[in-house]
Amino acid sequence: MRSLMLATLLSTLTVTLTLNTQPLNAQGLSGTVEPGSAAHQAQIERFRSPTPTASRLIKADEGFLPLPSTPADFSGLRYEINGQSFSLDDYMAETHVSGLLVLKDGNILLERYGLGNTESSVWIAYSMAKSVTSLLYGAAIQDGYISSLDTTVTDYLHALKGSAYDGANLRDLLQMASGVQWNENYADPASDVGNYPGNNVVQFLDFMKNKPRVATPGERFNYSTGETDLAGIVLRAAISNNLTTYLQHKIWMPIMESDAYWATHGNGGGERGGCCLFATLRDYGRLAQFVLNDGVLPDGTRVLPEGWIAESVAPSPADDGYGYFWWLNGDGTFRASGIYGQGIYLDPEENMAIVVTSAWTAATVADAAQHRNAVFRAIDEFVN
Repeated sequence: MRSLMLATLLSTLTVTLTLNTQPLNAQGLSGTVEPGSAAHQAQIERFRSPTPTASRLIKADEGFLPLPSTPADFSGLRYEINGQSFSLDDYMAETHVSGLLVLKDGNILLERYGLGNTESSVWIAYSMAKSVTSLLYGAAIQDGYISSLDTTVTDYLHALKGSAYDGANLRDLLQMASGVQWNENYADPASDVGNYPGNNVVQFLDFMKNKPRVATPGERFNYSTGETDLAGIVLRAAISNNLTTYLQHKIWMPIMESDAYWATHGNGGGERGGCCLFATLRDYGRLAQFVLNDGVLPDGTRVLPEGWIAESVAPSPADDGYGYFWWLNGDGTFRASGIYGQGIYLDPEENMAIVVTSAWTAATVADAAQHRNAVFRAIDEFVN
């Protein structure tokens, strides 16, 4: 049985949405809602209905990657938590799943929806967007916008010269090992992640510039959404374009079926490299298949450098459970993960992917994470 390590934890058209990606309470990301309550239902609606901050539209095209449906019978699948047996129905209900997709060799074996979602519903990715940013770094290297990950953060962002980011390179940034202090504790109302000025790029850069250094770059892993937002700003400087436009032309229009959205740092600001794509379940599946295909489009066009995915999911010196914005499971499988129960699980050896979108009752829920990880493992073993 494979062991699954728990993680610690176009167009440049700007459309006005009420994103409200955080819970509407005074506790920021530390709040909890009661299952089935009005507050929980309001959260579900926010997760699938981008509604007034800024976001950019990512246009799809008519020629999308087909995902043929070859349904498999999963009625006999069971997984165990603390000696208790659960079915997929139990998992959907227990962890408030809005979508579950299983792909094998590019075919849909299972596609289920909950919480009122359908195949046309978009859903927030939260930190799964970090892994998309990682893919775009690979594309930027392939296109020659970035010569090497050994170039420094301040080579692209002169505003950070003289700060703790002096000496930190792009590889440190992608491995969350810049050595710059950041508090990502979702249970702490005073945390950086719950309070940083993410809706204004100038204020955000000032905030990051004043963070202290707590370790030598490359030596200490520290999970930081602020750092991935910073990675998005660096990438935007490198390509001299919006990330949505770049994503649209490199990946979305060639293979995706539906339009998507990417949250920005306020109205007209750059995209948040660490958060908040909105896409359909099937298009998250297509993104996973793109990764399994090593960044090559159906027409043979190589978007990512050969070997980029393997490099991205190699254990980093500071944490062997993390790569370039990907969580590593220690057995060749890896994941993109987001708070409130978002996840993409990939098994390259078996050419298989699992996508789950959810509305957990808090940003992190230990029991729900245990269920999600057990389901990933059980489905992989069941199919293969």
